[in-house]
Amino acid sequence: MGLAFLFPGQASQFVGMGKALYDACDPARRLYDRANDLLGFDLKKVSFEGPEEALRQTVITQPAVFVHSVAALEALRERGILPSVVAGHSVGEVAALYAAGVFGFEEGLGLVAVRGRAMEEAGRGRPGTMAAVIGLSEEAVAALCAETPGEVAPANFNSPEQVVISGDAEAVRAAMKLAEGRGAKRVVGLAVSGAFHTALMAPAVEALRPTLDRTPFAPAKMPVVCNVTAAPETDPGRLKALFLKQLTNPVLWAKSVQRIAGDGGREMAEVGPGNILKGLVRRIDREVRVTCVGDPAGVEELAKVLS
Repeated sequence: MGLAFLFPGQASQFVGMGKALYDACDPARRLYDRANDLLGFDLKKVSFEGPEEALRQTVITQPAVFVHSVAALEALRERGILPSVVAGHSVGEVAALYAAGVFGFEEGLGLVAVRGRAMEEAGRGRPGTMAAVIGLSEEAVAALCAETPGEVAPANFNSPEQVVISGDAEAVRAAMKLAEGRGAKRVVGLAVSGAFHTALMAPAVEALRPTLDRTPFAPAKMPVVCNVTAAPETDPGRLKALFLKQLTNPVLWAKSVQRIAGDGGREMAEVGPGNILKGLVRRIDREVRVTCVGDPAGVEELAKVLS
């Protein structure tokens, strides 16, 4: 399958993200300037200068991660570096769909802006939270969630030993205590604004649906390994349906990486801010090589790796 591009999701953001690309790369500069025009707030300023509290707001985080990822992608394209398969973690799937030619930048930015706003509003309507459980199997985490009173469920199957749970705050806290009692190595609460990737995001589905219905999807030019199925998809109708379903269903990240690697994608690049996905891939398959591409130095590093 060749080179795979992996696009990170929420929690990969940091103050200063994207600035090196903006300063060095004309396509990145055009993307950030256009995003500022379309979003109605100064994405450049928040991304490059903070404050961190603003950058952590879902309504800002999701467009910020998308634009940074697309800017890095375009810097790679300038060097003639193209993937043969793509995948994105949660909101990273928007950048993956853009990379596969399913829609253009403005359409993708419009979707991610509405998605971020819808998820933040759903979190305000019914407050929830998430926590990472490290050191227990997928089956063990699913079982303890089922035993916990209230709404809590696995949301991200990130690696064989890391599962993120999500739900009502009280239920998540109870499940965290249960996980600790059953031998989890670590249980870490996450600073998020809602119970993402669970049934509690149903209001966000309805808020996103009209914008998604109006957004044309083209057939993908390369396989997109989707979060919901962990399988390669190219059909536009299927991609659109799975994109909406993703809000209320778990992210099957470990299986997605295993599918790409099993199909021959042994060379991967994390395209966008941070290195969270690189760490997860190491825990999934140590024989896969991952290069982080979030700035011009990362572009050069990947070019050397592939030469």
